[in-house]
Amino acid sequence: MALHFDEREFAARKERVLAEMGERKLDALLMFAQESMYWLTGYDTFGFCFFQCLILQSDGTTSLLTRSADLRQARHTSTVEDIHVWVDRRDAGPQQQLRDLLYDLGLLGTRIGLEYDTQGLTAANGKKLDEILSDFAELFDASDLVHHLRLVKSDAELAYVRKAAELNDAAFQAALDTAGPGVDEGRILAAMHNEIFAGGGDYPANEFIIGSAEDALLCRYKSGRRQLSEQDQLTLEFAGTYRHYHVAGMRTIAIGAPTERHLALHDAAQAALAACEAVMRPGHTFGDVFEAHAQAFDDRGLHQHRLNACGYSLGARFTPCWMDWAMFYRDNPVEILPNMVLFAHMILADSDTGTAMTLGRSYLTGEDAPEPLTRFGLELFTR
Repeated sequence: MALHFDEREFAARKERVLAEMGERKLDALLMFAQESMYWLTGYDTFGFCFFQCLILQSDGTTSLLTRSADLRQARHTSTVEDIHVWVDRRDAGPQQQLRDLLYDLGLLGTRIGLEYDTQGLTAANGKKLDEILSDFAELFDASDLVHHLRLVKSDAELAYVRKAAELNDAAFQAALDTAGPGVDEGRILAAMHNEIFAGGGDYPANEFIIGSAEDALLCRYKSGRRQLSEQDQLTLEFAGTYRHYHVAGMRTIAIGAPTERHLALHDAAQAALAACEAVMRPGHTFGDVFEAHAQAFDDRGLHQHRLNACGYSLGARFTPCWMDWAMFYRDNPVEILPNMVLFAHMILADSDTGTAMTLGRSYLTGEDAPEPLTRFGLELFTR
């Protein structure tokens, strides 16, 4: 089998999930998030775009319901031995076939937790599932159960995180080596992805952000390429990805001489990131990190140019987004603990002057100050 972790690692994870299920008095957990399936069993696929479900019973038994196209994928990449295939047919959808499987497993009349908050369970499928299971068992939203446990990383996971960090640095170095006046954005993207794939990395869980000129103010990928001008700005958000573990970075590069506004915004971004680092440690919350970022920008009169969130946790994620739970936003009570991988991005979009400035990097939390997961400093790069 193509397992990325050994049996002891998976056993320790299952023990933690079962303990939490016991606290909630759940007889079974139905997992629809691909991240949960991967973390708990190693199951590695993009087949979650269709209906599939991993069932964990309180006695530790796991069963997978998936499509025929993923049967061999599950056998090859996971620890699950009890694999069932649902069949595309007109008279009974996969929800009914899941109910039948739950009945065969003796779960009629039990307490069952479900992962609703995931791209692996569409609203349409979720509604049908609720209808079919409403008289079968007592249902509970357990969307937070596994992703809460995934927040603190094990030593085995951190080994992959550090490899992802190396790939992240290699991608950014490739961007610096390639970018310059007259260079097409497509060449920069190609150079970055080439370093990651050549280094044994994976596709990221979402597209890299790349934008120049006025597109440098955007915070999302958009289709279309342009060549960099003699005087320009280039915003990149990117991630090194290894065994689905992500380490992200974000930078705005000045093409040609930076403007005075670029320099002022970069100085503010440095101050805001330093303020975040000061509270990114045990004894503080995710909300504290956001507040530090907001206060640093607001004190400089930049409230209208900043965002309402400034980062998030990272881990093993699947499309359509590498953002993991939880996020840095106002009053978020989630506590910061050692061995979290956190990405803080300082983003300023000054639409009045058409100036972009971003500065972001990933960190590994510890007992005190967080460790930056990059070899690059925080200076403003020019090309």
